[in-house]
Amino acid sequence: MDRLLHQFIAIAETGSIRAAAAVLNVTQPTLTVNMRKLEEDMDARLFSRSSRGVRLTPYGEVVYENARLMQRLDDNMRKSVNDMRARSERGISVGSGYSWWTVFVRDTVLDYQRLNPGAPVEVSLGDQMRCLDQLLSGDISLFVSHEIRGLSASLGAQFIRLSQVYNGVFVRKEHPLLGKPRTRTEIEYYPMVTSSLTESRQQRFFDEHWRRARGETSFGQENHVFGSNSISACIDYLTHTDSFLRISNVIAPYFAERGIAEVSQSEPLSMIPMGIYVLAERRGEKRLEALLTALMVASQEKLPPPRD
Repeated sequence: MDRLLHQFIAIAETGSIRAAAAVLNVTQPTLTVNMRKLEEDMDARLFSRSSRGVRLTPYGEVVYENARLMQRLDDNMRKSVNDMRARSERGISVGSGYSWWTVFVRDTVLDYQRLNPGAPVEVSLGDQMRCLDQLLSGDISLFVSHEIRGLSASLGAQFIRLSQVYNGVFVRKEHPLLGKPRTRTEIEYYPMVTSSLTESRQQRFFDEHWRRARGETSFGQENHVFGSNSISACIDYLTHTDSFLRISNVIAPYFAERGIAEVSQSEPLSMIPMGIYVLAERRGEKRLEALLTALMVASQEKLPPPRD
């Protein structure tokens, strides 16, 4: 922040050049000369001086209000830079849906740490909307997810496509839907569980005109009987009810170990791109690029290549 404005704020808040000089650890003559320079620059009298000290003139009040705003902006800027430096020094923070964690993200993180013992990795598991929120807030460096349709281009989130998947339908073992291929109508006769809870504040991430033009479901309007960001809670609910859960098919082996089976779907499966979201402004950071490369290589070993 400008040195003269910083000194001006100190005088305005202490009400005395002497007190401000003590706070700033400068001499009174220095402050007096600098305030005259500031008044000359503004072409206005900023202080009313008396034996009791100094008071702000109406012009001074305007300068003070704006100087305080500039000071807050300067403080916020410095905090953001310091936070970014701290993130860089402590390593990488990764977001992932539970499906991708079990398939290849977990092993990639472990391998990355073995190669970079001085760069700790923090992992946040959750649905794609929660991960997007964390990415835009600077809490994570990247996240693995299926492509989120209809995002606003102004977000600055870059999607790196790795493969494609379809949404599997999962139920408890011995569920009535198992045993033969089922239509969408047959499946949706039963109540739905969701592991992707939306929050109203996340609506700002989307281009609503894009969604409406393509007949997308209105934000947050998906019907479900039970919802949780915890995959364990969803498994518990599926186990004890006749409900179903739609989620990336790649989680099928993990679910099978826990008594949850995939329903065969009779209708053509709609393939969904999946990949990595990262902020475009952070591309080029050494540790980030190293982890991106590791995730891409790992995905090629576990998933089919992307198709046009």
